[in-house]
Amino acid sequence: MKKWIWLLILIPVLSLAQDKKAALEAQKKRLQQEIVQINALIKTSAKKRANVLTQVETVQLKMDRQDALIQLTNRQINRLNQEININLRNIEKLRTELTSLKKDYAEMVVSARKNKSTQNRLMFLLSSESFWQAYKRMAYMKQYAAYRKQQGEQIAAKTKALQQYTSDLVAQRKDKKQLIEENRKAQKELDSIRKRQSSLVLELKKRERNYSAQIKKKQKQQEAIDKEIARLIREAIAASNKKAGTKTGNFVLTPEAKALAASFASNKGRLPWPVEKGIVTQRFGTQRHPVVRTTTIKSNGVSLSVPAGASARSVYEGIVLNIVQFKGSNPIVLIQHGNYITSYKNLSKVYVKKGARVTAKQAIGQIFTNKDTGKTVLQFSIFQNTTPQNPALWLYQMK
Repeated sequence: MKKWIWLLILIPVLSLAQDKKAALEAQKKRLQQEIVQINALIKTSAKKRANVLTQVETVQLKMDRQDALIQLTNRQINRLNQEININLRNIEKLRTELTSLKKDYAEMVVSARKNKSTQNRLMFLLSSESFWQAYKRMAYMKQYAAYRKQQGEQIAAKTKALQQYTSDLVAQRKDKKQLIEENRKAQKELDSIRKRQSSLVLELKKRERNYSAQIKKKQKQQEAIDKEIARLIREAIAASNKKAGTKTGNFVLTPEAKALAASFASNKGRLPWPVEKGIVTQRFGTQRHPVVRTTTIKSNGVSLSVPAGASARSVYEGIVLNIVQFKGSNPIVLIQHGNYITSYKNLSKVYVKKGARVTAKQAIGQIFTNKDTGKTVLQFSIFQNTTPQNPALWLYQMK
């Protein structure tokens, strides 16, 4: 019974450990893929002879990911160290148990040899003073034989377990050695990137004021675009209120739209990304510029750098609320999901029309590529009515 209780306790623990290990591996794979994409961005910016600010931003991005990769690998090494220590303790415990079992078994074998003859066993039974005593002696002989067999089976099982632990230990030490080598190479590359970044930053500081003005100008353009999107959402809310004959600050939804909104909300944290593959280059909220630290930037969504020619895709089924293009901006597509709106900014081509129904992962347009910098960036936002939401809380595994 105790054995089953321990199994019931251990199975979930082992399963959780395996899940955590798999999650670390998946996270590591994503980081490695992002670094490959960033390397492509660095090559593109060098080829395009992009300005120093663009180069510094891209190199800083790689430094952040490289540092994250090193930290994650350290976590994997620490995890392996724990597993190795547990394995060593298990091996030591098994060896002690095996020594004791083998000693007991050897004593039983010696005793059995001394009394192995059929005559001795028969005399042991015949010398009984009563039938009951003979019955008890026969039962004892059976129990002794069963115990001896059990001891032999335990020795075989523990020997097999010891071999498995030893094999696992060899594999774990090999994995640890590989991870340490990976970290050594990653650290060497990070040191090299830092040297390059230092020289770029020195060049940047000579024109920091000029770059700061550029960032502020770009921020103002972004704010103007955000105001236009907010105005369009308010207009759509007003239209839904008018149709329903009421007046609120939120969408008045039909039963179908309510069901869609509820379905959208239930997928929070599991929505697909608005691009097939990309890296987050700007996060949600107010933050210092990653390079020009004296300048503050604000974003009501996230910016995703993608390969040239990549398409934006709808993160969920919905209806195209509007397609926007005005001075200073590339086309923007707004998709309505009940009282939720998703925004896809910086497109060069649009594949959908206003009022069209779209499905999850449907391509809605090609993302614009800046000829000067070579960057292809989608700016993605989520709104609940008019309130911006942090996409990192909605999109699958966005960290």
